[in-house]
Amino acid sequence: MPARRAYAKGAAKREEILAVALDVVAKNGCRKATNREIAKRVGLTQPGLMHYFSSREELFQEVLRTRDQRDHALYNGPDAGFDGFLAVIRHNAQVPGLVQLYAEFAAEASIAGHPAHDFFVKRYRWVRGVVAQAIVLAQEQGLMGPDLDIAGAADLIVAATDGLQVEWLHDPSIDMTQRLTDLWQLLCRSSK
Repeated sequence: MPARRAYAKGAAKREEILAVALDVVAKNGCRKATNREIAKRVGLTQPGLMHYFSSREELFQEVLRTRDQRDHALYNGPDAGFDGFLAVIRHNAQVPGLVQLYAEFAAEASIAGHPAHDFFVKRYRWVRGVVAQAIVLAQEQGLMGPDLDIAGAADLIVAATDGLQVEWLHDPSIDMTQRLTDLWQLLCRSSK
């Protein structure tokens, strides 16, 4: 088999694994999402599954990267602003297993040397950028004042989001979307 075709088949299988893993983690949570179940659903053995990922950490990192890319494409159009960000949070309430994976894995990866440490450093930079763009759009629309510290506000929103997700895992009655909407409105009022 030519190398190009083998590479394409391997890339396709990896994408299939990620799609299945995303579904399994969303439904079962990261602790109950077994390599055995993922491998079985994609027609592989467990060692065969790990041929595509160097470790379970890499698999989880790629699950989160795939989730981020999908959610960003679905909810954050060029003019979505903060509503796009809130749509992702609203969706997160439908996939508690992915929220659990994110919360646990982000905390674990805060340790220097963790295989996903750099992934999360870059991811936080990216998310703060998404929020900062929403703030700039709100300023352009006159919803927020021009003197608001964009970076500081983005940091607060991302920190509140992560904290609310952890609280929501303990108490699903918490309305993450409403709490973040309240914070956004407070920033809008206080910056004018």
